[in-house]
Amino acid sequence: MTTLKSKLQDDLNSAIKERDELRSSTLRLTLAAITKEEVAGKEKRELSDDEVQKVITREAKKRREAADAFAQGGRPEQAEREKAEGEVLAAYLPKQLSDDELNAIVTQAVEEAKAAGAEGPRAMGAVMKIVNPKVAGQAEGGRVAAAVKKLLAG
Repeated sequence: MTTLKSKLQDDLNSAIKERDELRSSTLRLTLAAITKEEVAGKEKRELSDDEVQKVITREAKKRREAADAFAQGGRPEQAEREKAEGEVLAAYLPKQLSDDELNAIVTQAVEEAKAAGAEGPRAMGAVMKIVNPKVAGQAEGGRVAAAVKKLLAG
């Protein structure tokens, strides 16, 4: 078992013992998603820590989107629950980049792309290829794409 997955399992056990319903249900759902990912495909396999991290990131994103949907749908108590679940999962993810840090990385990537001959909005793909490996797991794709578009347009 990977270290991140075993940490999730240990935290689930302690949450159950502490009768922390929110943490235990969130961790159960996340471990179920990890197991589902492990058995997807032709044969069962063990996920690496990076793959487990991607599953947790995906689950956290689902919680954020659900919280937004519930808030817009006039169900604030359900939106709060989803936000709280997202915060539980955020503890297992690397620290997210601030807007300033993200903009600095994107600015550098735009300069590199311009040096390689890519200009204007069509350079988006080239810039994203440079930025994505640098920010992997530390910034959501939508945030990165918005920052790149803003810098290429400006």
